[in-house]
Amino acid sequence: MKMFKSQFWHLLSLAILLPILVFFVNKNEVDILYGGLWHIETYIWLIAAILAPIVHQVYVVVCWRSELYYQSISKLFGRKTGFTLYKIGFVILILMRVATIFILAISNEGTLYINPIISYSLAALFAIPVIYLFFSVFKYFGIDRAFGIDHFEPEVANSLGMVKKAIFKYTSNGMYVFGFLILWIPGLVFLSKAALLAALFNHIYIWVHYYFTELPDMKFIYKKK
Repeated sequence: MKMFKSQFWHLLSLAILLPILVFFVNKNEVDILYGGLWHIETYIWLIAAILAPIVHQVYVVVCWRSELYYQSISKLFGRKTGFTLYKIGFVILILMRVATIFILAISNEGTLYINPIISYSLAALFAIPVIYLFFSVFKYFGIDRAFGIDHFEPEVANSLGMVKKAIFKYTSNGMYVFGFLILWIPGLVFLSKAALLAALFNHIYIWVHYYFTELPDMKFIYKKK
């Protein structure tokens, strides 16, 4: 069934990543589970920071695949309204990814034992490509394409072709290579091991999405010429 193409590998990747994550937490629980915020312990915020990307990426799989292969969302709401509703859900969930890591970093502050100058310098360094990526997306790529409008309008995506300007001149996948560096910044600023672990999970897991959802979909979309 096209809806679930390559999703076995998605689930298998999660089945591998999550036990590794639990093992690492158990080995470093004194630091990673230290602290709390708003009378909620750090381990709860860590669970939230791990669940947020899972829920987000499952949401995208369901929306993208149901629309690309069956036009389910467009049939229910119309293409324009359907895409708008999808975007609202996407924005809420992507902000949850950022917010949960930010909160986790505050909850677990001070558990990364390195010179703050090094940590702050890395955070500033990571911010540079993130800012350049945002500029590239708004200026050349288009925010709707970043949301995945090619799954709602594959014929338009075909006519536009691939963007090769600004950051996309150096990599065809600037979103995942550079965009997700933003999730490392809270952990570096607040010196939080838990937030850095959650950022690492996010950054690895987005590549699971790329290889087992986005890449197969792109092959389907861009072969239709």
